Amino acid sequence: MGDDTYKLVEYLFGTGKRDEHTDPHLVAAWDPDLPCPARRPDRIGLGELADLLDAPVEALRGDRPDKHVWHVSVRNAPADRTLSDVEWAEVAAAMVDAAGIAPAGDEQACRWVAVRHADDHIHLVATLARVDGRQPRLRGDILAMHAVARAFEARWGLTAMSPQDRTAVRRPSTGELAKADRRGLLETARESLHRTVRIVAARAHDDADFLDRLRDAGLRVERHGDDGTLAGYAVALPGDRADAGSRPVWFSGSSLAYDLSLLRVRERFTPAVGPAHWTEAERLVREAAAALARSGRAEGAGGVAALGDLLVAAAAHAPATVRDRITAAADAFEQAGRAPGERSLEGRARAGWRASARALERAPRTARGGGAVVVLTLLVALVEAVEAARLWHEAQAHRAQAKAAAEAGRLLREAAAAAGAPVSRTGPARTARTSRAAGRGPTGPGAVTGVPPRAPGPPKTGPAKSR
Repeated sequence: MGDDTYKLVEYLFGTGKRDEHTDPHLVAAWDPDLPCPARRPDRIGLGELADLLDAPVEALRGDRPDKHVWHVSVRNAPADRTLSDVEWAEVAAAMVDAAGIAPAGDEQACRWVAVRHADDHIHLVATLARVDGRQPRLRGDILAMHAVARAFEARWGLTAMSPQDRTAVRRPSTGELAKADRRGLLETARESLHRTVRIVAARAHDDADFLDRLRDAGLRVERHGDDGTLAGYAVALPGDRADAGSRPVWFSGSSLAYDLSLLRVRERFTPAVGPAHWTEAERLVREAAAALARSGRAEGAGGVAALGDLLVAAAAHAPATVRDRITAAADAFEQAGRAPGERSLEGRARAGWRASARALERAPRTARGGGAVVVLTLLVALVEAVEAARLWHEAQAHRAQAKAAAEAGRLLREAAAAAGAPVSRTGPARTARTSRAAGRGPTGPGAVTGVPPRAPGPPKTGPAKSR
C-alpha cells in the first residue's frame, strides 16, 4: 500500500533505478479506451493519469484511507515463454476481479491500470475508493489471486510456483514497521514477540509453565477462556500501546505464527526428561533422523515440528562460540518445521527430538565440565537431522520447507566448522530412502505462476506477485 499515486506512476513509466525499464506502456485499465501516457503523451500525461486514478478518493465525503494506493506485481518464471500484451491484459483483468478491486461487470468499481515495462511482468495499480464512494472488499485477496494464478499456469503450461500453504511467517504490516521506526526500534513488536514466544514454546512443559515463562521473559500475558479454562492467550510488549496510550497492543499466538496458537503450543508439551547430557541428546537426534526417513506425511509433519523446537533449544543452551550460528540455523529452519496439513504426535522421530530437547535442559553443565567434544558431536548429528528433514520435505513436494531446511543445514555446517568439527555434506540421512506417503524466559536477543506473499523475498521459481 502507498499514499502517492503520481510518484508510483512516474516510477513505473520511468527508466527504473538502473535503466532496467524498457518500453513502459499500459496493457489494460479500468477504461479500455484510456490512452497510454507513454505512447500517446499528446492525449494524456502522467499527472493526468494519476489525477484520474485519484478522483474517487478525492470525492470521498468521509475519512480517506491513509494508504489509498494498491500496488501488486505479477511475474513470469524465467523459463516461461514471453506473454503478449493481450495475454497480460487478460491476466490483469482476472487478478483485479479476484482481488475485489474491480469485479467483472462492475462499472462502479475502483479505478486501476496495468503497466508493463519488461517482458516478464506487469504492475497493477489501483486506488482504494470505488466510484460509488464505497470501500472495496479486499479480505482474502492474496489467496484469491493465487487461485487465479494456478488456473493460468494450467491453461498456458507455465511453471507452477509452490502452492500457498499458509505456513510462512506473518510479516509486520506497513503500520507496524512505521511505528517501530518512529520509536527507534530495530524490530517491530510482532517480530520481537514472535521470537520470544517461539523460544518459550520450545521449552515449556504445560500450560502454567508456558504462561509463567512468557511473563518471566518480560511479556504481558492475557488469558482467554471461561470458568478458568485456558482456551487461548495473547501477549503484548510493555510500553507498546494504541489508542493514544489507552490500551496495550495484544497479539494472539496464532497471529504471530501458524504454529504458535495454544493448540499448536500444547502439542509440544511432553513430560520432562530426567537429568541428561549432550551425548544422550546426540544419540536421540541420530535415531530420530533415521526414523524420519521412514515417516509418512502426518507422522513426518509432527517430526519436523519437533526438530524445529530442538534447534531452538540447542541455540539457547549452546556455548557462546557457536550460539549465534545455531540461532541463525534455528531461525532459517522455522518454516521447515511447519509442514502443511495434519500432523501426528505419535511418531518416533518426534518423540526422539522432543526427548533430545528436554535433555538439553542440563546440557550447559556438561559443556562447562569439559565436554566440548560432545557439543561437536551433537552439532554433526543436527546437520544430519536437518538433512533428513530436507529430504522428507522434498519427497512431500514441500518446496518452501525444503529450501528452509537446506539453508538451516548450511548454517549448522558453518557452526560445526567454527567449533572445529569436520562436517561432510553427505551423511547417513542423505543415503536413507525417503518415500512419499499420504496421509523461565529466554534470553532476548506472476503469466503468472503465482501471487507470492506480501513481503518481498528471494526470487521464486514461478511467476510471482509482490505488494
